[in-house]
Amino acid sequence: MKILPQPVAGPQWAGLSREAKAELGKSLRDKTSRSSHAGWIAHKGRRDPVEILMESSEGRQENLIPIRYGRMLQSPFAFYRGSAAIMAADLAHTPSTGLYVQACGDCHLMNFGSYSTPERRIIFDINDFDETLPAPWEWDLKRLAASFVIASFNNSFSESTAKACAKACAISYAEHMKEYAEMDPLNIWYSYITSEDIIRLSKDEDTAKRYRKRIEKAASKTALDSDFPKLAEMKNGRALIKDNPPLIYHYDDFDAVEDRKMFDDAFEQYLLSLGGEKKRLLDNYEFQDLAAKVVGVGSVGTRCGISLRMTKDGDPLFLQVKEARASVMEPFAGKSQYKNHAERVVVGQKAMQAATDIFLGWTETSRGRQFYVRQLRDIKIKPLVEIFNEGVMEEYANLCGWTLARAHARSGCSSVISGYLGNAAKFADAITSFAVDYAAQNNKDYEALKEAVRKSRIEVYIES
Repeated sequence: MKILPQPVAGPQWAGLSREAKAELGKSLRDKTSRSSHAGWIAHKGRRDPVEILMESSEGRQENLIPIRYGRMLQSPFAFYRGSAAIMAADLAHTPSTGLYVQACGDCHLMNFGSYSTPERRIIFDINDFDETLPAPWEWDLKRLAASFVIASFNNSFSESTAKACAKACAISYAEHMKEYAEMDPLNIWYSYITSEDIIRLSKDEDTAKRYRKRIEKAASKTALDSDFPKLAEMKNGRALIKDNPPLIYHYDDFDAVEDRKMFDDAFEQYLLSLGGEKKRLLDNYEFQDLAAKVVGVGSVGTRCGISLRMTKDGDPLFLQVKEARASVMEPFAGKSQYKNHAERVVVGQKAMQAATDIFLGWTETSRGRQFYVRQLRDIKIKPLVEIFNEGVMEEYANLCGWTLARAHARSGCSSVISGYLGNAAKFADAITSFAVDYAAQNNKDYEALKEAVRKSRIEVYIES
């Protein structure tokens, strides 16, 4: 197990001018050259990837673990989405400047998307923070760049296209980090990427039109119009969440008295994490029902659910309740300063996102399980990566690189990172080389998962 040295941060650069920070960043090349990030060769003693996956499944709901493996078995790209723990262990053995930022921890291209701000403006940002932790900035960028190579191959693109996408991502990161290095900290925090920015940058007219239509459609629907008919129904005058096993279901062993009290106590703690004004808002909504909901790829098996609350006039509010566990980066980047991992997720999300859900908060049950809470859906638009052509994939790589730079710049060290990066093309070549090599490693690990299934080492459930 490799734990990195303490980050270059705090007093070492916080009081310096932009120019001095840039020089500090440049000096980091002496111990970690930009070209040292190129390529990937599995280190001696690298652990069995299937063993790491099985270890990361410990503590999850056993009946759902086969669904997790079944989803990862769909393709090398699906496998990559669920293998953050494997890559965290690998990244700890790659060169690092030692400069920490608030990192995403699971930074792949499907964890970006458009959503609505509290002011009802559509912006683009990172949208998954289960693994967020202060960690080396390079780790997020390397995982993101590799995801574009893997996704490109998944779309049957050529290797040259895959490389171009990884390089576009890295160049965009470096160029935008340079822009943020010239901005004052407040303006960095005020900055965001809008839907108008995305449309303006798009060279593909069909993609731009499709994106506009998706925004218009999402913005025109209310929870009563869209979510309620899909997720809930009226029974004996009461609104209840529909069962759709094994993906949505009510717990058979739910104790109406004991478990409801535990839920109410946890909800009160959640309200404290929000603040008084949000409590007044939520007072308008009365609890109706709670059910388990299987989500994503990497999260499958953790305790996740949806809570339905309604006003007296029948206006619904769906809240997602999601279990938080230790970040996959903790064994390598250091433990979180927060004892509650849900608080770690909430603080990390607020540190990286330009705008967060007004209902984002955290809690802990009397049984010691930690959860964060947010709206289930609120005008969220996911990228349709499967239908991207080569040009759109490269544009999206540019967009995600920009977005990651903005998120990292909020940690306050944009000038140091930019000083280190210098020539964007030189560094981007190194990241591209790493991304291509790591995509090959991901394919090997994916084959190892398939072999484990063949030998009945693990059980899978394939959804119809």
